[in-house]
Amino acid sequence: MAGSLATDKTVTLTVTSAQGENAIDRILHLIEQAESKKAPIERFIDRFSRWYTPTMIGVAVLVVVVPPLFFAASWQEWLYRGLALLLIACPCALVISTPAAITSGLATAARRGALIKGGAALESLASINAVSFDKTGTLTEGKPMVTDVCVWQGDETTLLQLATAIERGSHHPLAKSLVLYSTERGLSIPDATGLQANAGRGVEGTVDGQLVRMVALDKLPDAALEHAQYQQASQIAARGVTVAVVMVDERPYGMIGWRDKLREDAREAIEQIRAMGIHPVMLTGDNPTAAAEIADELGIDYRAGLLPEDKVAAVEAFASQYRIAMIGDGINDAPAMKAAQLGVAMGSGTDVALETAEAALSHNRLIELPRVLQLARATQANVRQNITIALGLKGVFLVTSVLGITGLWVAVLADSGATALVTLNALRLLRD
Repeated sequence: MAGSLATDKTVTLTVTSAQGENAIDRILHLIEQAESKKAPIERFIDRFSRWYTPTMIGVAVLVVVVPPLFFAASWQEWLYRGLALLLIACPCALVISTPAAITSGLATAARRGALIKGGAALESLASINAVSFDKTGTLTEGKPMVTDVCVWQGDETTLLQLATAIERGSHHPLAKSLVLYSTERGLSIPDATGLQANAGRGVEGTVDGQLVRMVALDKLPDAALEHAQYQQASQIAARGVTVAVVMVDERPYGMIGWRDKLREDAREAIEQIRAMGIHPVMLTGDNPTAAAEIADELGIDYRAGLLPEDKVAAVEAFASQYRIAMIGDGINDAPAMKAAQLGVAMGSGTDVALETAEAALSHNRLIELPRVLQLARATQANVRQNITIALGLKGVFLVTSVLGITGLWVAVLADSGATALVTLNALRLLRD
């Protein structure tokens, strides 16, 4: 109601999101999650530091005590060497090496419009070697247009009124397109009751005492349509059109067809992903003919006619050979996102998809996906470089400190220098 002023009417508002559950609150919650979730390697470094620090203190004590007590060495000299060893053994650079790189990687991803829920998700992204895509709203724009309306009983106006009545209020792209199509024609839409969405199959409801169902063509029983009706619907589907049949009291009343188009950056994104050695595949609930046309345009493998549970099974099958990520935007995609090693949601996706996914492309630009994958790999390489720098410098100066080759002031420079080097190395990620 912000920005609105009611002057001559009483307005009754229905709150659909409880306090703390609106879009901004959810984004803040995601950011908090990102800050609290550490990458596996970061957790390992923390555990390593817990025993590393006490161990090095013990070694330093032995360096100070053993030579003077057992070999009559100078207490002053070995106390000096012990202090130098203790200083160079300080794990500052090692402990900061991973979080510095992870934080830089997350910040760069956010600047590109990708919100990644913490270091664990970023590390998983770096190891992905297969990506499964939903079709509608992910590879395509998610703005399908009604292209065909065929009537088998009654008239076109009645068909559109019944179909729109049960689709009104739905967030599905096909439903929104149908409502817009009917509204533009000035049709009066009757009220529907008992609305129920059947995931992956269609939607149903009661309109003026009649049970109205819209069912995807490939989900209809074989005997539901007459031969001529099925042939007509199949010919339209063969053009790459998504076809849904309108059933009124279990009798075929007519059919409606939609066609969506590829996102402008979909082909380029797929090419870049393939160039990285990542296997792309499309998983969709749409009919095989429409799916095949999109897959052929992109040159990728596909599985079509999938229900949500079928998408899960397909992802699990790929997971036996690959480390797979699932990219989607709808409620139907959420189970498959959870089954994959990593879920990525389009920013315009449903709340369920955004909550389920470990990453989200807030700008809805598919081209950002390969860039984020490259960033994740660069971050992992940066982490390895930082750990090598930290451990390498410490290894060299630990030996030289014990042997008396380097003194306390060199140990100070080495410790501070290692911390500065890993931090500067991590900051290189911000330039990408």
